[in-house]
Amino acid sequence: MRRHIITRIRATEVIVPPKKGSVNSETIIETDKAFAQKFLTGNAWSDFAIQPKWILEIELDNGMVGIGETYRSASKEVLLEEMQRIKGKCPLTLNWRRLGIADQRIYEAFETAILDLVGQLLGAPIYQLLGGAYREKVACMGWTGRRTSEEAAEKAFEAMQKGHQAFKFKCADDDDITLWLDAIKNKCGYGIKILLDPNQRWGDVATTLKKMKGVDPKLMLGLEDPIAHTDDEGLVYLKQHLEVPVFRHISLPYHQDIRDIISLVRTDAADGYNFNGGAFNSVLLAEIAHLEGKVCWRGSEVDLGISEAMGLHIAAASVSCEMPSDIFGELVRTDDLIEQGIVFENGAAKVPQGAGLGISLDRKAMSQFAQSELLL
Repeated sequence: MRRHIITRIRATEVIVPPKKGSVNSETIIETDKAFAQKFLTGNAWSDFAIQPKWILEIELDNGMVGIGETYRSASKEVLLEEMQRIKGKCPLTLNWRRLGIADQRIYEAFETAILDLVGQLLGAPIYQLLGGAYREKVACMGWTGRRTSEEAAEKAFEAMQKGHQAFKFKCADDDDITLWLDAIKNKCGYGIKILLDPNQRWGDVATTLKKMKGVDPKLMLGLEDPIAHTDDEGLVYLKQHLEVPVFRHISLPYHQDIRDIISLVRTDAADGYNFNGGAFNSVLLAEIAHLEGKVCWRGSEVDLGISEAMGLHIAAASVSCEMPSDIFGELVRTDDLIEQGIVFENGAAKVPQGAGLGISLDRKAMSQFAQSELLL
């Protein structure tokens, strides 16, 4: 096959704000600046949606363009450095599993754009490049931040009406989750399962046991990251003593390591996993989970359309991705920057079937939210 060289690369910085009321209840004010800094969300966790992202366009000498999306708050300087390094190369000769990009905040943008190009050149969807699809639709969770009990019930009910089987809430140590769950049960019955994600903010086993006291296990999908990631022993204890499944998030863009799963497997510390990161690493993690007899789902940072489409390809190619995935940007973002949005049916998203990513960039929408540009 003829070699095609990368001749032009454009990166456009965008800020796409959230829909009004889509993150937290107005009465809940985020004050933990250390937590916000840890997760690169600005001065408060709820500011995550106004942090900049970069949309990457990599063009070949035949005019073909592949697109990608960084995680929020990616380094402009590192992005430019990698653009310079990859220009002039042929996507078909690169090692797709190891692109040589250390910064995981931008890795997926290049990986997605390159695989988008390779898929177009070969006439195959990205999931086929990852080994093939296990599913054509990916079940997805509903999602929101921290809520009053009344709004928590309303959000869960709206998701249930759309066909979602699960709903994910962020929560902190001062949230009264029993009030949330009681209100949800009163409004929804057992029509939707709830996943609580404190992002390690419950701190320790004792606090977690106290928070979960009185929770109806039949209402729960599970509990994700209640305590510090360094406390495998505590996670084992919770898994053994709570009546709900306990899940662990391995997020490579948050500077976690793919090898983090080794200790979790050795100690049998989790009932399943939330994985997000590069495509080949995520598929590998899903294979390890499968060998362990565990399930997983595709994680996110409440992304735009390009990353969500890539997430669908990854979820489709991940053997153990049987849990509802974190693909719900359309619930939060005012725009996804792609021409035809992710298609949802009864709480599941259809995996794009075209060559490469199978989606197109909405340039008019992107120009509306553009902040700056890099061009090589």
